[in-house]
Parts: sequence; C-alpha cells; structure tokens
Amino acid sequence: MKRFLFITLLLLTAKVSAQTYETRYARPVHDIMLDVAKRFGVKFKFDANVDTVGVMLPYADFRVRPYSLEQTLDNICKHYDWNWWKQNGNLYKIKLYEYPRRHEDEGRQMLDYLSAKYTDRTAWEQRRSILLKEVRERLEIDQFLDSCVKDVPAVLSKIRRHDGYTTQNICLELTPGEHVFGTIYSPLRKKGHGRLSPLIICPDGHWPSRYRDDEQQRLATLARMGAVCVDFDLYGYSQSKAEVGDHHSPRAHIFQAACGLKLLDWMVNNRKDIDTTRIAANGGSGGGTHTVLLTLLDSRITASAPVVHVASHFDGGCPCESGMPVQLAGGGTCEAELAAIIAPRPLLLVSDGGDWTSTTPELELPFIRRIFGFYDAENQVRNVHLPNERHDFGPSKRQAVYDFFADIFGLDRTMIDEAKVTIEPEKTMQTILK
Repeated sequence: MKRFLFITLLLLTAKVSAQTYETRYARPVHDIMLDVAKRFGVKFKFDANVDTVGVMLPYADFRVRPYSLEQTLDNICKHYDWNWWKQNGNLYKIKLYEYPRRHEDEGRQMLDYLSAKYTDRTAWEQRRSILLKEVRERLEIDQFLDSCVKDVPAVLSKIRRHDGYTTQNICLELTPGEHVFGTIYSPLRKKGHGRLSPLIICPDGHWPSRYRDDEQQRLATLARMGAVCVDFDLYGYSQSKAEVGDHHSPRAHIFQAACGLKLLDWMVNNRKDIDTTRIAANGGSGGGTHTVLLTLLDSRITASAPVVHVASHFDGGCPCESGMPVQLAGGGTCEAELAAIIAPRPLLLVSDGGDWTSTTPELELPFIRRIFGFYDAENQVRNVHLPNERHDFGPSKRQAVYDFFADIFGLDRTMIDEAKVTIEPEKTMQTILK
C-alpha cells in the first residue's frame, strides 16, 4: 500500500513539475478539456477530424477564463485551427475551422459593421453597386458564360398533362458535353385563354434530388395556381453526375449559377406565355443560396424567396455555395446583405428554430428591413418564422411560399391542393439524349 501511494505521489509530482516555464506549462489537450468540462459542467464531442491523441497544449491552464466558457474554448481551439459549436443542452462539439460558418455573435457584429456603412439610400446604392460588380468578378460568371455553347436548341420531352398543370423535361447544353437538366411545370389553361404567367426559377437544395416529393408538390402547386416554374439538377447530382462527376467542387458554384441564368434566358426568349414583369427565384437550403445569387446576378428577377438559408453567420457549407469567394466582395459581406440587394422588390425569408436561420427574426430581418426602409418599402420584406421546425422544405414552409406568390403575383389560392399533384417517377423526369 505504501509503495502504491509513493508511486502515485511521484507521478503527480512529475506531472506538476513538468508544467514549468521551460516546458511552456504544456499539458495534454485531452486533459485540459476534461478539466474545462468539469469546471463548467459541460460535455465535449470531438469531430472525427479533430485528433487529440498525444497533442500537447502550451500554456494550457493560462488559457482558461474562469468567468467564460466561450472565451476559454476560443483560447484553446484557435491554437489548433479548431472551433466549438454549442449543441443541445450542455453538449459542445469541437470541429475543424470552417470558413463559411461563424457564431451568432459574429453575425451580429458583422451586421452592426455593415449598418454603419450606409445611413441613407445614396450610401446604400453606392455599396450595392460595389457588391454587384465584385460578386460577378469573384464568381467569374461572365468568363464562364462566354465559354458556354451558343444557339443550341433545347431538348424537350413530350408534354405530360396532370390535374391543373403540365410537366415537360428540358435539357440545354451549357458547355460542350455538359448539360442542365430540368423540368418545366406550367398551368393547364383552356384554349383561348392567353393570360401571361409569372415565371419562377427554382434552384434545388442538397436534398436527394429534384425528383423528391416535396419539390414536385411545390412546383406543381405553384403551376396549378398560375405560375410557370422550372427547376434543374445540381452540379454532379442525378443526370448531371455522369457528365461532371463530384458535386463538391468550386466549379459547382459557377455552373449552378449559370444554369439558372441560361434557363431564365431560354424561358423568356422561347415561351410566349411568360410575363417578364413577374419573374422570381425560389429555393431552399443550398437552393436558397442560389436564389439569393440568381437575384443578385439578374435584374430581371422581381421577387425572391430564399427558404431556410439567409443568415449573417453562415454562407452555406458546400463549395457550390461558397466555393468561389463571393462573400469577400466589398471588403466582406454576408448572405443577409446580399439578399437585401433586391430592395425594394418583394422578398420572403422563411426560417425555423432548428438551423442557422433561428436568428432571422432578431438579427437578419431588422437589418434587411432597414435597407428596404431607404425606399419606404419595409412592408415588401416578409418573414415566416417556424420556431418549432427544423431544416427542411416541409408543408408549412411550402404554404408560406404559396401565400407569398399568391399575394405578389396574383396567383389563384383556390388551386392550393397538394393532393392533386401527381408524383412522377425519376425516370419519367429525365431527358434521354441521343
């Protein structure tokens, strides 16, 4: 027993004595994190890419701030290019640094910084001009569009008739051997009814594919209500995968933006039923990112409805959203400021309590409304916030979209009935290239 106590004391003494000025008071990072967890009554979960085995932290105990867990975690994580994220309850996740993701307080600071740049419409429009120019340059969209195939006719499938709407596959060659694959949803009108329809371009998000039920329900219902809608494959998803390969590429950022622009061009130039004064963009998640981007790139967009996307502290976690450094435009910007570029045209923000848009009512909405206020158009910004929901494009989020476009485009609310939508199989919605 005495021998055991002696060895234990010897080990403890060695451990303490090893923490000296000469060793920079280093301790294993695993040990200091255990101490921090105990001190603040929290738990830590380490991402698979964060390796703490054998890693020593210099000045370990000096990094602890007894009055602040967050400052303590900052002091530890930044030494290794890690970051911390609060999860549910008292659980914190430790991950590698992510350049498009920041903490909510950083979003607040960014909005305060940006707000100080413009106090009236003139100052805002000067800032807006800089952003419009630099986003295009950083995205390299004009060089890409110059490289696109010119004057190639679209490949169109036969029109399929449904209850109150039609569907038709469309395929455009974008660059040699690379295509944009999509589906057009149109109102089913009686002969002789020549009323023009609004057009809604619908970039897709990072859900399994554009063939999923909720996307067909949304676009078909909007078509039943009177709008022409068109969606398209993500770069490297579905049919696009065989042509371009991996989705996770900065080229996806440019390619997907070009898909939206080229489809918009084709729809306006080749359809006689489009009202060019009523053109919108609508998408969720990554599709929300490209809704904001498409609205910024093309002044023909007269309304924008990004769903579960707009935040001041998150740019989108995929290269197709932040692979090209558009968020560095104007010396640094964020999605809230980019979304506000549409002012004073109508803007819908759909947010929820289960993702990064949980801050929309208190942070992003007031910031954006202030900019719309420069045009006396605060009422042109809407926010439908669903605090008990999570990240998806579920029924209540789709209803918010229906209500928005019914109001601003005069669509027929009596045609809102998703039970009338025919869910088509993936094979039917694919284009067969000869």
